[in-house]
Amino acid sequence: MANKLTAKQMAFARCMASGTMTQSAAYRETYSAENMSGAVIRNEASKLMANHDIAVTVERLIGEKDRALLAQGLSDRDRVLERLRTWIDSAEPTDSNKLRAAELLGKSVGLFKEVTETVSIDRDADSVASELERRLESLLVTSQEQGNEQEEIPSDSDSVH
Repeated sequence: MANKLTAKQMAFARCMASGTMTQSAAYRETYSAENMSGAVIRNEASKLMANHDIAVTVERLIGEKDRALLAQGLSDRDRVLERLRTWIDSAEPTDSNKLRAAELLGKSVGLFKEVTETVSIDRDADSVASELERRLESLLVTSQEQGNEQEEIPSDSDSVH
């Protein structure tokens, strides 16, 4: 697969796999395109990406990069966890480093995750409508009662001085 590509095609594939360049930018980086218009550069870059061998090489390079990043991340995680375990085992009982190391180790394995449960009740439209009607009726009754109370209270203008 890679041996079928020319040096420039391989360089183009590496530029594309970097994830930092557009097809046109990768083409300009790899080929001499000073006298080419933008439309021609886009067309040529598109032709290169349509080449099966180049496309497969780009995907392979991206996969290799992703695996390397994952391995590096796992390696760093292992180193941090190892150091935290060492601090837990070797620190003095009153040492704040020991407590902090235990806390960080616990966080790394998810001991302190907050879990929030959400309960949702599915109701049909008829039950929602009847609940709304009941509440509206209750509000109407309350409103009418408050209106009647205000009528019974004499205002200052009704009183004799």
